[in-house]
Amino acid sequence: MGEAASPFLTSEEYLAWEAEQPGKHEFVAGEIFAMGGASDRHATISLNVASALRDHLRGGPCRSFMADMKVHVAAADAFFYPDVLVTCDPADRERSHYKAAPVLVVEVLSPSTEAFDRGQKFAAYRRLPSLQEYLLVDPVQGSVELYRRDASDHWVLHAHGPAETVDLTSVECSLTGATIFEDAPPGPEPEAD
Repeated sequence: MGEAASPFLTSEEYLAWEAEQPGKHEFVAGEIFAMGGASDRHATISLNVASALRDHLRGGPCRSFMADMKVHVAAADAFFYPDVLVTCDPADRERSHYKAAPVLVVEVLSPSTEAFDRGQKFAAYRRLPSLQEYLLVDPVQGSVELYRRDASDHWVLHAHGPAETVDLTSVECSLTGATIFEDAPPGPEPEAD
């Protein structure tokens, strides 16, 4: 997560302020954090997952979004920009600038955000009653970690390698490693130009 960008704001002030900004910012309990740009591989993996989900969900009640759509976690007083999300909630269709009831959230890990994605952000996401699955994709290791909420409201890890298929029960979709990592093979991140 980036550095705080401004003094404390309310969530309503944040939404008004964010609508006027050229870049993206996440919001956590009054603090605003600037979002950095993504690498080619990060963006490709996000697009691969979002495209597969969109194709699978076409014509149904669920919709997939990527990168520019915020998720509001009211219980944590936070707004995040996940790499990919899916919502099936009719009320979310009426919300134009954020969604509040995702069933699936996907984050592609990067060195600068991995600890936050695994820690504070996941802790906030778990406070969404609608969320059933949280998928973390590691572009360096090629690992895919799926956290699924069970009937007892516990989160269970289902770990996958780059060649394995990930079954997303929240949206009844299976993603192969070949689909997730198409044109973005796992390995060390190339040096930045």
